[in-house]
Amino acid sequence: MPSEFLSVFRSEIAHHGVVPFDRFVEFALYDPRCGYYRTNRKRIGRERGTDFFTATSSGPLFGELIAAACTNLIGKRDPGEFVFVEIGAEATGGVMAGVKHPFAQTETRSLGDSLKLEGKCVVFSNELFDAQPFRRFLARDGRWHEVGVTFAGDSLAEVNLGPIEASWLPASPEDGSRFDAPRAAVELLRTLTAQPWEGLFVACDYGKSFRELAEATPGGTARAYWKHAQVNDLLARPGDQDLTVHVCWDWLEEGLREQRFSETVIESQESFFVRRAGNFIEASLAGDPGSHGALRRSLVQLIHPAHLGQKFQVLHATRW
Repeated sequence: MPSEFLSVFRSEIAHHGVVPFDRFVEFALYDPRCGYYRTNRKRIGRERGTDFFTATSSGPLFGELIAAACTNLIGKRDPGEFVFVEIGAEATGGVMAGVKHPFAQTETRSLGDSLKLEGKCVVFSNELFDAQPFRRFLARDGRWHEVGVTFAGDSLAEVNLGPIEASWLPASPEDGSRFDAPRAAVELLRTLTAQPWEGLFVACDYGKSFRELAEATPGGTARAYWKHAQVNDLLARPGDQDLTVHVCWDWLEEGLREQRFSETVIESQESFFVRRAGNFIEASLAGDPGSHGALRRSLVQLIHPAHLGQKFQVLHATRW
């Protein structure tokens, strides 16, 4: 376990001796001194030393598909009047880096940057909401108990913080079941959508409906990734491993509707690209036969249901 993280974290919780699980996750991922996403390292890719790969690992094709799909969703409106804003982009420059696009300009905002939005925008994110802190609950005696994190010697351990009632927790829990609640994702969405902008919201992520989270995942959905391996122990390498959780699509849709977004749609990444960027796909394959091999391989990775096509979903909505 990283000694630097333990030293900083021990100082952080010295007054209370324990913190709720979402505070631990926030610290492990985003603390400027030792957080996973704050360290200067390459996290995404297929090469040695990285921890996971995502749609951006396919190169510029992902950005080209996103640009084509967003242009389609804007409809008859001029995309040249819109600013494409990517929230939570890696330091590599975002999905539009090196991509020919029709928008007035592109911007990338890392978490911690100003999230001020105004005017006509396409607000886009890729695997942003699954990387937000989450609360953890364990069912005992027919009630949900919140889980926290504390020290057990020189290691970290989960601890019961006591029973809790909340309207968004599943009813009648079965003893021993766990519920990982991505509530910070909802708050982030509200921060983004409460501002005076109009246009298109697009979030590529992986998640489940509330019913699926409540009934089909009794062990919770949180996990860690380290060197391309899924790790079940979320406390094993804080600061060195990624922590992630399935988002709750129902909660995000509700948040969008609260801010007057309409036509909210959740569809698989496969469906999103085939339906919204089909013309671009056909033209690309027909217009550059010399690159069919590489292009087809990248398309398979992004669209085929055995790869990322069904693993990821896309939530999109508009506000005019």
